[in-house]
Amino acid sequence: MADPTRPLPSLHEPDTREFWEATKQHELRFQRCDRCKRVVFYPRHHCTHCLSDSLYWETSSGEGTLYTFSVVRQSYHPFFQPRVPYAVGWIDLDEGFRMMSNVIGVEDPARDLVIGQRVRVEWEDHESVSIPLFRPIGST
Repeated sequence: MADPTRPLPSLHEPDTREFWEATKQHELRFQRCDRCKRVVFYPRHHCTHCLSDSLYWETSSGEGTLYTFSVVRQSYHPFFQPRVPYAVGWIDLDEGFRMMSNVIGVEDPARDLVIGQRVRVEWEDHESVSIPLFRPIGST
């Protein structure tokens, strides 16, 4: 079990509840619009493209490409202080949505990460939720 002092998401938002529930089974879920068929992410009640309220859930493969990242060298939150430097990245998932997450599994993020690098989701388990993190494919 990961450090319990990690800041965790609020699980009370109705639009994101199914997303966070699925993380407990290590599933990365996203929505698609039933009318226009476009991907909708961050989870919400209406399609951001055609405003339809007919959305359904799909499960991502959890693989994607590092779109961009930033190396955090100073943190004021106690959970993150011993982890600096660490990377926060935007991941382009293969299914067509982009999400922000920590990129893990590298010794020196500024040296070891490359924009365009392939990454795969890994999970940091907590009692109420699992946090999706991404690791470069081929990194141990």
